Amino acid sequence: MIELRGTMKEVDWRLCLVADAEAAGTRDLVEIVKEAADAGATLIQLRGKSIDTRDFLDLALQMSGFLKPRGIPLIINDRADVVLASGADGLHIGQQDLPLAYARKILGEERLIGISVNTIGEAQTAEKEGSDYVGVGPVYFTSSKEKLPDILGLEGLRSIRERVHIPILAIGGITAENAKAVITAGADGIAVISAIMGADNIPEATEKLLSALS
Repeated sequence: MIELRGTMKEVDWRLCLVADAEAAGTRDLVEIVKEAADAGATLIQLRGKSIDTRDFLDLALQMSGFLKPRGIPLIINDRADVVLASGADGLHIGQQDLPLAYARKILGEERLIGISVNTIGEAQTAEKEGSDYVGVGPVYFTSSKEKLPDILGLEGLRSIRERVHIPILAIGGITAENAKAVITAGADGIAVISAIMGADNIPEATEKLLSALS
């Protein structure tokens, strides 16, 4: 665990649900997140690349409303304005998004900022520029990205772990069957989409992942 910048709140990195609005389809994304949170998900990242800003903000406000009392941080993908408007705990950005230095200028030191990386160089740059954590992947093949970066495998993950000291959230094709190996390779936690959102029973899938990590 680490403390959020400027606060006494700790972050439990073990299991991050990437709550993807598109992946939810016709299901209620807020209800999915509630079920996963109540079953033990330790971190939520809200992602909605193709939904309107107002709808995205509404989702963030609803999630923030029930996650804060539970002590579960909410990270917003890409949108620093939605972080501020919703009172979320942090921002996650990609290599082509708002540069880290500008994101920090907007959000200040009190909020988490993480960045997606796929190489040792990207990870080292993220740490040097002040990222609080890195999302490293894809570790395995995943269908959640249209343009898939190089698959790292456990060895690639291990190589990045050896060169950075900030927390690592591993992502990409992670399941209950391979989650422990990912942690053993050096990740502080896993970030999943389909392993939870693709399940018929959200609480059961969440608990199964947590059990695999222990």
